[in-house]
Amino acid sequence: MKRASSLIALIAMVAGQAYAAEGLWTFDKAPIDKIRAETGAVIDQAWLDHVRLSAVRLSSGCSASVVSGQGLVATNNHCVEGCESDLSARGTDYVKQGFSTAKREDERRCPGMDAEILTSISDITTQVNAATAGKTDRAYTLARDGALTTAEQAACGSDTAYRCEALAFFGGGQFKLHKYRKYSDVRLVFAPEQLIGFFGGDPDNFNFPRYDLDISFVRLYENGRPLATPEHLTWSRTAPRPGDAVFTAGNPGSSFRNMTMTQLADERDTLLRITNIQRAELRGRMIEFGKTSVEAKRVSDNRLFGVENSAKRDYGRQLALSDPAFMASRQAAETDLRDRVRADAALAARIGDPWGEIATAQRAYREHWLAYRELETAAGGGSDLFDFARLLVRGAREQAKPEADRLPAYAPTRIGAIQRDALDNFPVDPALDQMFLEFWLLKAREYLTVDSPAVKTILGSDSPETLSRRLISGTRLADPALRKRLWDGGLPAIEASTDPMIVFLRKMDELGVAEQKTWTSQVSGPIERAQARITQARFAVYGQSIYPDANFTLRLSYGKVEGWTYNGQTVPPTTNFAGLYQRATGQFPFALPAKWVAAKDKLNPNTVLNFSTSNDILGGNSGSPTVNARGEIVGLAFDGNILSLGGQYGFDPAVNRSVIVATVAITEALEKVYGQPRLAAELTGN
Repeated sequence: MKRASSLIALIAMVAGQAYAAEGLWTFDKAPIDKIRAETGAVIDQAWLDHVRLSAVRLSSGCSASVVSGQGLVATNNHCVEGCESDLSARGTDYVKQGFSTAKREDERRCPGMDAEILTSISDITTQVNAATAGKTDRAYTLARDGALTTAEQAACGSDTAYRCEALAFFGGGQFKLHKYRKYSDVRLVFAPEQLIGFFGGDPDNFNFPRYDLDISFVRLYENGRPLATPEHLTWSRTAPRPGDAVFTAGNPGSSFRNMTMTQLADERDTLLRITNIQRAELRGRMIEFGKTSVEAKRVSDNRLFGVENSAKRDYGRQLALSDPAFMASRQAAETDLRDRVRADAALAARIGDPWGEIATAQRAYREHWLAYRELETAAGGGSDLFDFARLLVRGAREQAKPEADRLPAYAPTRIGAIQRDALDNFPVDPALDQMFLEFWLLKAREYLTVDSPAVKTILGSDSPETLSRRLISGTRLADPALRKRLWDGGLPAIEASTDPMIVFLRKMDELGVAEQKTWTSQVSGPIERAQARITQARFAVYGQSIYPDANFTLRLSYGKVEGWTYNGQTVPPTTNFAGLYQRATGQFPFALPAKWVAAKDKLNPNTVLNFSTSNDILGGNSGSPTVNARGEIVGLAFDGNILSLGGQYGFDPAVNRSVIVATVAITEALEKVYGQPRLAAELTGN
């Protein structure tokens, strides 16, 4: 696909300043005056607090929002497909057929799903900087992690109702503490059939016009009862109009808009190149696996969706980074900042050469990334049974160490989340699990080579096929009761276990931990320290009215309901029910569920179904509420157009668009297609 010249000019970072509508703004630094000047929308701190306390972060990697006073939460259908799959069984496929309830007692708990609401944000940069002053390498990392853990403990203590997360912003230029109210009893209320929840399938994914009802509802429970939520968004029965100002509140997963040129090149030439090759092969294996039986397709479809979605996203990232003009614009932005720093002798003396330090760290990146990926971040390939074993083995070993020596994820304030992941009860399909494990072993051997000491440790004299079959057929870790006994028994129980997967992880996990420590000391630690000084330079040159990269924390973006023009073609900003029926062919992925075919004459054909906006969103924003200036929810973000896929590296307000499903369409579908007047009444307050 030829990229638009406006997309290439993308990042208006050439003066370090954000263009209109660009920005992944934190709620403690929302640009209220800028928003008013550019959109005419008048919001204040009370508005921000209300939206923040209504926004929800889901452990499925999505965003959501509270939309009634009884704990009802709205999100995307694809955000609960894992829950639907876990609740399904042979002969019952909730992903395919949808899930609905007639009364509260029918609502079913989603295994492993947590929901969190952000209650406060605190700046802890001064404390972290004081703890790390004068330290480098491993000493810096330990001091930083210790300071973050101390801040988390001070804010949350032993109160299990809350979770505290201290993390870096601006690549380590700032540190903030987020305190969340946590809910672990999340129950599925409603989800439509996959045919309408993902109408158009992969061909329509990251495109517009769209005709999707990508919605679902869950409910928060506490002490066995629906949670009372006086703080919630008001549901709108009116669609926004073209030109209306709208906001999204969600948790974009990651962006890399502050990367140096050296980092961007390695992102393109190392990370994306290998990741895309491996994912393409995995996609093919999963498709073939799904053809073996109806049950195989049922258990693998949700995972396949994730693989295909990621593949298309990373394809867009690769396109952006392979575009010479786009990279030239990034180079211009970096050159502008560095020239301004050099022009200020005092600033230059204080900042030094962080770009050169990052270039040095990137040499270590290129040396260690592949081993770090295969032995740590991608280890197990997605096998649930492998992941259980690693959590148990690493959890026991780390908790046996002094607190100061533990890996950050196993700090006392974070161990509860690890325990929950290790013990959660959800179904595991052995055949699918073995496919994932086998694929990882094959790729580890292929990319690290047969002669690698790590590969020899992992495989011994076995082939990937033989080892994966033996481990999956022999392990009993699918039993949550066994996992609980191992967790409660600590290191002695782990060391005494004869479960083959535990035995395997006892041997293999040391390789991953070693790679993680090397990565932290030689790559991420030095880059963080250098990025902190680049951030200081940005603040000094451009002021503090800039936003940090995304890191799956709550952000506000603003924009307007609008289409775009690309290559001479103008795309209108809305679609409706009439367009849905015109697009339906009866053939997958453009086939409609039977209920929708039957309800055609009941629906108002002019009802807005989906609309596009200039809001700046990324992966992780799925399910984000789209609200108007009155704080009413008018839709749920579920996608972006194809031109937005380079958005992780920069944003172009001329063509980057988010794609929203309208609340007015959701209400009409609940009432006229699904016969859900109770749910519709709860949403609308009737």
